[in-house]
Amino acid sequence: MAFVLRRPFAVSSALRQIPKAANNARFIHNAPFKPSSSASTKPLGSAGPSSIFAKSRQTFQNAFRRTYMQPSYGVAQGGNTTQRLLYGAAIVGGTVLATNFIFNRETREDGGMPAYERSYLNETFMHTGLGIGIIGIAARALHMNGWSYRLMASNPWLVAGLGLVASIGTMYGTLYTSPDNYVLKYGLWAGFNLTQAALLSPLMFMHPALLARAGLYTVGMMGSIAFVGATAKQEKYLYLGGPLLAGVTIVALSGLAPLVVPATAARTLMWSERIWLYGGLAVFGGFTLYDVQKVLYHARMSQRGLMRRDPVNESISLELDFINIFIRMVQILGMRSQNRK
Repeated sequence: MAFVLRRPFAVSSALRQIPKAANNARFIHNAPFKPSSSASTKPLGSAGPSSIFAKSRQTFQNAFRRTYMQPSYGVAQGGNTTQRLLYGAAIVGGTVLATNFIFNRETREDGGMPAYERSYLNETFMHTGLGIGIIGIAARALHMNGWSYRLMASNPWLVAGLGLVASIGTMYGTLYTSPDNYVLKYGLWAGFNLTQAALLSPLMFMHPALLARAGLYTVGMMGSIAFVGATAKQEKYLYLGGPLLAGVTIVALSGLAPLVVPATAARTLMWSERIWLYGGLAVFGGFTLYDVQKVLYHARMSQRGLMRRDPVNESISLELDFINIFIRMVQILGMRSQNRK
């Protein structure tokens, strides 16, 4: 049930904000559009595919409230590259040390992670990285072939409905397929990743530098939290399942607020978006901690013969955590970049 609740909030972050002409609930903080002179001088009926593509791109970027318009690179910006890399490395390293100090003051009492747990966890991380790589490469390829434009121009409710059916169907097909059926299981798992890539391909409208930074921060955040979960006591954080399920429900309701709250309630919409962004980061960071501990728990169960060893199933949870955190990182970085202008 947790998967059903968590999936829509990852893939729908881009699609649920596609506006209609009369629906500007998501644009209460936007500056009004300034129509270009070239568009106004075109005769009626002369709009071609290029104008539709340009409008789709602008629509998607404004769905994030504040777009990320990177200035052209020059010598002045290039000189700060090393400084920014060192700054990012310091943030990631400091996060690892801080989270380990705060959460793992009590060390494991079993002498460290056993070999079978370490092997199971490594296989899970390998499948997680492979799945995220498939999603990124496939999303880029679909975007270059014009899929993002067609997705943005289609009915958002139809896209969201079909996307959820395909996503949940392939996910549960993967979860309930025996690992002995190697070909079918990996085929469904590849279909699950391709479905996520198709739904997330409009993110390629954003600036590549923003996507790279969001990816780096997501890896740093999830890596530090996974380190805490892997080195903590056995089953220390498994109690978080219930509270996290309640938290993801609140985040989901805040994400649906623009559908029911009028556009004039600007303060309410502002707070609902903050809950969706920053509350979502906290919730899915907690899910990362919970999922890593659950992987180790399943490793012990499989070692006792109580369940099948299946790192593919374990990787799906971590992939969903990564996607949810990454999308929020993209939106937060885009908003902050626009605020600095």
